[in-house]
Amino acid sequence: MSTVGTQLGAFIGGQWVAGDGEEIEVLNPTTGDVIGTIVTSSDAQVDHAVQAAKEAFESWRRRAVLERVELCRHAFTLCEERLEETSEMISREVGKPIRDSRIEMRRGTVEHFRRAAEDVLRKAGKVLPDSMETSNTKRIIVVQEPVGVVAAISPWNFPIDIAAIPIIYGLALGCTVVWKPSEYAPFCAQLFADVLHDAGFPNGTVNVVNGRGDTGSALVRHADVGAVVFTGSVETGEKVARDAGLKNRVLELGGNGPQIVLKDADIDKAADAAARGCFFLSGQCCTAAERVLVEESIKDEFVEALRQRAGALRIGDPMQEETDMGPLRTAAVLARTQAHIQDAVDKGASVVYGGSFHDQFHDPTIVDGVTSDMRIAREETFGPVAPIMTFSSIEEAIAIANETDFGLTAAVFTRSLDDAWYVAEELRHGTVHVNRSTNTWDQLAAFGGMKKSGTGRELSTWIIDALTETKQITFSPRER
Repeated sequence: MSTVGTQLGAFIGGQWVAGDGEEIEVLNPTTGDVIGTIVTSSDAQVDHAVQAAKEAFESWRRRAVLERVELCRHAFTLCEERLEETSEMISREVGKPIRDSRIEMRRGTVEHFRRAAEDVLRKAGKVLPDSMETSNTKRIIVVQEPVGVVAAISPWNFPIDIAAIPIIYGLALGCTVVWKPSEYAPFCAQLFADVLHDAGFPNGTVNVVNGRGDTGSALVRHADVGAVVFTGSVETGEKVARDAGLKNRVLELGGNGPQIVLKDADIDKAADAAARGCFFLSGQCCTAAERVLVEESIKDEFVEALRQRAGALRIGDPMQEETDMGPLRTAAVLARTQAHIQDAVDKGASVVYGGSFHDQFHDPTIVDGVTSDMRIAREETFGPVAPIMTFSSIEEAIAIANETDFGLTAAVFTRSLDDAWYVAEELRHGTVHVNRSTNTWDQLAAFGGMKKSGTGRELSTWIIDALTETKQITFSPRER
């Protein structure tokens, strides 16, 4: 396919304007062809974008909630109408199978408009009693007000859905936004920014700056930013936390999710979940099953079931409807995947399925005999690998699952309600799924991690806390 052409560098105050930094070629990971070129934003242009958002905030926060909600509803319709165009661009930029790109847009992005509108309409404050004086002359009102300018910094693996959470909820609440999308997926971001503008959100309420980490850092550090919502690596997240200082923030970072399979588990269901957990989006999910812990007595049966599922996956062009797995997005992800496999083999593990790659396409791979000293067990691989570890007791499984520095998503498979409840309570992870894949989400549930997997919670009413300030208003009515 032909290139998109040179992307205008930034969207500021309702207009696409030329960038003032370096040019970056955006490559299609499937073909290696150039999709187009973006021009990054300097610190000065980031400042311009934040100032546009700050100026727009003063009038936007005073708009009636019904007006903001109506714009969300209009954007819902426009986003739905342009779903196929945006989905195709996601697949071209990211290498995500087109079926999964459509799901990202349909169940995630588009529905965020409806969810945000409903949640904002139902957002309620509190009236508290006087607990300090024996009188009836004080009323305490607790409300949440929009924080101001929100900095949204999003990853490439879910380039629109993840960004849409703080953007749409922020707008619905009365905040304004400056968005720094991934430099690997800027063109689908342009399409989404155009949806918001065409829906009628006022100039300056949504702004976009393009660039790498230094652009994001300039945005996070800006004194007029009130909240930061970031999804990315632990290393970058720690830097974002330092740069953000005392700003409100949500950091959704890496994962090393364990899937625990107890001996009484439904093997077919557990193997289905592991295939999704390890191989969905070629393993490039923070919620991936990065370690598959299987009780010793059923290990061989489970591995054979997983082999069958890995062998049935169709690898190829993500634009084809039948494709299950596309390419890895970056050369760095491919190199890390291969390094983790090699390190495991050097330390005694064995590749029992897959292990090969060509160009950016990597086979779904099963590595047996993985132990805790191997990099593949300690670090986030972010590739299509199922590392098999074994245990002999529930206590040992819990200890292995918790020994990581990460704590995002975990899963346990068992027919025992007692064992499921026990394991779920003992795992130090932000989400624990019982008899479901680690790659399972619900847009109305709190999402976030413990330990180095992040701080704060995304989605639905939980994101509202990060995008608002809680205010107490106390007054004294006439004594009765």
